[in-house]
Amino acid sequence: MKSMLKVFLMLIAFFMVTISGFSQVTTSGINGKITDANNESLPGATVVAVHQPSGTQYGTISNSEGRFALPGMRSGGPYKVEVSFVGYNKATYADVNLFLGESFVLNVTLKEESVDVDEVIVVGSKPSAFSTEKTGAATNISREAISTMPSISRSISDFTRMSPLAGGSNSFAGRDGRLNNINIDGANFNNNFGLSTNNMPGGDAQPISLDAIEEVQVNIAPYDVRQANFTGAGINAVTKSGTNTFSGSVYTYYRDQSFNGDKVGSETLPEAAKTSTKIIGGRIGGPIIKNKLFFFVNGEYEDSPSPGMPWVATRNGNTGSNVSRVKAEDLDAFSALLKSKFDYETGPYENYGSFGSKNHKILARVDWNINQNNKFSVRYNTVRNTNDQLVNGSSAPNPRASSNRTSNNAMSYKNSNYSFLNTVQSLAAELNSSYNGKFSNQLLA
Repeated sequence: MKSMLKVFLMLIAFFMVTISGFSQVTTSGINGKITDANNESLPGATVVAVHQPSGTQYGTISNSEGRFALPGMRSGGPYKVEVSFVGYNKATYADVNLFLGESFVLNVTLKEESVDVDEVIVVGSKPSAFSTEKTGAATNISREAISTMPSISRSISDFTRMSPLAGGSNSFAGRDGRLNNINIDGANFNNNFGLSTNNMPGGDAQPISLDAIEEVQVNIAPYDVRQANFTGAGINAVTKSGTNTFSGSVYTYYRDQSFNGDKVGSETLPEAAKTSTKIIGGRIGGPIIKNKLFFFVNGEYEDSPSPGMPWVATRNGNTGSNVSRVKAEDLDAFSALLKSKFDYETGPYENYGSFGSKNHKILARVDWNINQNNKFSVRYNTVRNTNDQLVNGSSAPNPRASSNRTSNNAMSYKNSNYSFLNTVQSLAAELNSSYNGKFSNQLLA
């Protein structure tokens, strides 16, 4: 009776882990069939794939039908794949690159070893996406595309629009952007309340720097039991890892209102409000123990000041498209009254100075090649974002059309405004294991 109870509890635990693991794609794979020159299957052939930048190894043997599978592999590459069998020349394939969430098909034909010759080396260029087994309508955005394509907001949404089914506001296949499921390194990054522009936690700040993203995949209708929980799109991303080579970068970006056009045909637009965005960041990665243990660290700071109140008070009959009907002398007198009678400081009513949004983010990751069958990684990231907001202009008493508190009819003081504070912390750990080339498991926390 006790043994039956143990089996029942183990089954419950298994299904709970399986259900919680849906929609968490962080790896790639290689599969194929090994035959001889007569198209006969070669069972027991050895397949070894090595991730060249880090020396990470994956290995298996072909089954009774000559087929093999290497799941749970790091995306990207290049990989070097060696296939060997007793009595046959070894075949080596170089420059094999893997796409996130897809399995690269590698069918191998070995030739009998008749004389003592060197191994056969087949060198190929980077494979096409059509060389992989797709699991539905998917679009992969590689590290090369991320680093070369232009980006305005430096967010993932600038690149997910490469999907043919992408629409505005992070919409896919005609669905609302809040119906997407976003995972980074298997951790859920959804903000279904919908107040942020990118439907991710952290407000309007990207929770992880774009410089730390390795690859992004957009899935619309996958035939994959690992993916669920969305009716829009499943957006999977993985972060960068360290390699056997120390590398790093320091970068800065700047943008202000002068980067925007000021003409529509022959018409000149009104002068835009002064805004700017400054980004400073850096990253470093490399080996702790060569071929065994690696680290990667990224940090970024963003400052986007804005003028705050777009209106200016009336002084000496000044006119303009941004001049309010409220007189400066009235605003000064009311501020002085509140200070003298209630000791309340209103702050300025125009030219706020320090107003806008700021955020800083940090990411750290460690990868450990335990052995050929077990790979472990842990990633931590945090972001802190402050975003100043003008007082709600339409919540004044009716009629609201004429009493908006941020309009040509009314102005508010700086201390009447408020600010959002968004703080996000995420920790993800993953263990990928393979058992004799027959079973594989992903344990994700």
